[in-house]
Amino acid sequence: MNIDLKLNIDLAGIKIPDSKLAREITELVRDTESPLLFHHSSRVYYWGALAGKRRGLRFDPELLYAGAMFHDMGLTHQHSSTQERFEVDSANTARDFLRSHGVHQQDVETVWTAIALHTTPGIPPHMHPVVALVTAGVEMDVLGLAYSEFGDAEREAVVHAHPRNARFKEDIIQAFYDGNKHKPETTFGNVNADVLADRDPHFTRVNFCSVIRASAWRG
Repeated sequence: MNIDLKLNIDLAGIKIPDSKLAREITELVRDTESPLLFHHSSRVYYWGALAGKRRGLRFDPELLYAGAMFHDMGLTHQHSSTQERFEVDSANTARDFLRSHGVHQQDVETVWTAIALHTTPGIPPHMHPVVALVTAGVEMDVLGLAYSEFGDAEREAVVHAHPRNARFKEDIIQAFYDGNKHKPETTFGNVNADVLADRDPHFTRVNFCSVIRASAWRG
């Protein structure tokens, strides 16, 4: 896949780790994902790293990069299962890659958790910095949360390096839909149910209270 890559920016001391592992992650994700998802994932790393520096958190940039870059791999047909949430597919893809490169199991589990929970609001901020910062990066790039906490120069530098097109909002919603429409049952209880409801007028949500009332328990 031909993606025009800008130079790795050094923004307030934040840049993509210069390691063999990071370079192989970049190559794999670049060659697997669409330009939309690749640049989104790259921006997520910068937003997360900048937020971590601002908050005074200590984190391994290589693990944060792995979490950011793999977090949407489950939206691609190569890494999408028929029965798991896309976040779990993404996390499993990262886990397999990191294990094959000899990364310590504890670090693998941290990245797995960061990816698996990145669409679960309210929990990641209380966990390991890498877990918290992957979600922070996603929330900044997709939802615009904490937008005002980043300076104009920071936003412009990141978007210059990894472009965000004028239709990004609608395009990312479409990407979420395309990655989940074949397994709507996996969106129960998570934000992707909103995506399916937005795109598919025939989509019917599973209601949590109905599940309780329909259970085999008598009372």
